[in-house]
Amino acid sequence: MKKLIFFALCLAIFGQSSGQSGSGDEAVRTKADSLKTLYYESGEQNLEYLAKLIEYDANPDSMFKYGSIYLEKSLKDSLYSHIINASIQVGYAYKFKGNLSEALKYFFQALKYAEQTNSASAKGKSFLTIADTYSASENSQNATIYYGKSIEILEQESDSVTLGSAIFNAGDEYFKMGKLDSSLLFTERAQKIFERVDFELGEAYCLGNLGMIFAEYGNNVIAENRINEAVEILEKYQEYYPISVYLNYMSTIYLDQGDRESALTYAQRSLDLASKYGLKDQMSEANLLLSNVYESLNNSTKALEFYKKHIQYRDSVNNIQAVQEMANLRTDYEVSQKQAEVDLLESEAIIATLRARRQTLLLYGALGMLFLVGLLAFGTFRRFKFEKETKKIIEEEKNRSDELLLNILPGEIAEELKIHGKVKAHRFNSATVLFTDFKSFSTMAEQISPERLVESIDFYFKEFDAITQKYQLEKIKTIGDSYMCAGGIPSSTPDHAVRIVRAAREMMEFTTSSKPPGILQFEMRIGIHTGPVVAGIVGVKKWQYDIWGDTVNIASRMESNSEEGKINLSGTTYEIIKDDFECEYRGSIDIKNRGIWEMYYLKTG
Repeated sequence: MKKLIFFALCLAIFGQSSGQSGSGDEAVRTKADSLKTLYYESGEQNLEYLAKLIEYDANPDSMFKYGSIYLEKSLKDSLYSHIINASIQVGYAYKFKGNLSEALKYFFQALKYAEQTNSASAKGKSFLTIADTYSASENSQNATIYYGKSIEILEQESDSVTLGSAIFNAGDEYFKMGKLDSSLLFTERAQKIFERVDFELGEAYCLGNLGMIFAEYGNNVIAENRINEAVEILEKYQEYYPISVYLNYMSTIYLDQGDRESALTYAQRSLDLASKYGLKDQMSEANLLLSNVYESLNNSTKALEFYKKHIQYRDSVNNIQAVQEMANLRTDYEVSQKQAEVDLLESEAIIATLRARRQTLLLYGALGMLFLVGLLAFGTFRRFKFEKETKKIIEEEKNRSDELLLNILPGEIAEELKIHGKVKAHRFNSATVLFTDFKSFSTMAEQISPERLVESIDFYFKEFDAITQKYQLEKIKTIGDSYMCAGGIPSSTPDHAVRIVRAAREMMEFTTSSKPPGILQFEMRIGIHTGPVVAGIVGVKKWQYDIWGDTVNIASRMESNSEEGKINLSGTTYEIIKDDFECEYRGSIDIKNRGIWEMYYLKTG
């Protein structure tokens, strides 16, 4: 959804008018051309012209070109307010181009000068740009931190649209994280702000996101009403991309609930809209949804037809020319084999005819044909050699793809995905989940270089990976400085709790051992809990094998209620491993939202 609210965010930061969307595009281009004329006719680097020019010309190349000139001139004359604005402009140019690390560099530069000038408004906007960039890079931990800083400052200012955008984006980030209650709270708050200042486009995005939130709660009636309200407003502003996204979302919700007719209606509406306005990624998504709907209706012909279109548009978006060339090589190979068979049959037929007639003239002709056949055989041999090498390359690429998939997903899950195209969720009645966390990580992150921080985290997590593999556990993911793994999945094992505890003990010993120069020494706490989980993968992009359930939440609470250098076990896990390890009883402790739990420290000495 970050793509969808970016227009509103630009409004908040650069003060652009709503006429810049939809039918006002031509007027905006005319305004930009007029400003370029004024800028060049002035004969000097007029900062006001440059600022306005970038405001009206959203082309990333133009933003970078004129933003760089703007920034250079501002730095030369030490004009701090212009430096802040120019840094944000150049940062957005990099963000539009997909270079998020460079974008962050310029957004932090804007923040530095905002702090020097003690401009609360500039600091709030800088925090917001940084938060959005972290969100785009899927770093939710940093994104929520900077959204909070931005909102705290902007609440003291009079810029309601920017404040509403920050609150909306924070709500959208919580939605991505699955924190529906927080997402609902923030989105409704943003909606009230947009209503108060009569910012209708912002209201539309809030309505759309509220629809998705209510859909996740299972309230489809309210969800559908909210999304339809959003679509009605967005159509007025000709904001077709978000309309298509919302329609696809509703289609997915109805399909999951078995309402195929409604799912088909919404997916078809999205496809018609995306096709009309050339939105290829949404055309791909809508075709995939239609394929799934028809598959559920046992209409394999229609399902295959829409799936082919999904692949076609997906490939056009992802630019997989190399894959297409490999497919062409395979086709050429098969055609050449058939041609060689035909050529050989023709040669044998000619030789048989010559032998039957036994005429001298035809004999000489046969010798000539044999010569040609020899040339053809030589050419066929060279072609065969080339095709053999090509086939080897294709097989190597296939093996490489399989290796990459196995690096992302467990072997049996990857095999299921390749065979069926999807993976069913599996319930495990007993699994053990482990969480780790480094003490004072956020504080240290602000005090040392990013390179040293990443090198240190990589040093620890590589060893944790080796320990996890040693005990045949499944690494789930890392979240910032937190490492999560589980035992008893994706294949059930009777001693998964014992394996997890042994792994935890080795991880703790590793963090307390001496480190090479340049590697940060962290204090770490660990939490472990055993219980039922549901495991599987979701989505169609950036697959990740993940687990869900109350067991995961309780394991996280075990970690947050642990202490540095300690391994905290729930009473459930303790009862399983108490005969194998010595533990210290902590007592019954009240943990947030989970009631009273008995906890034990594993003795590691």
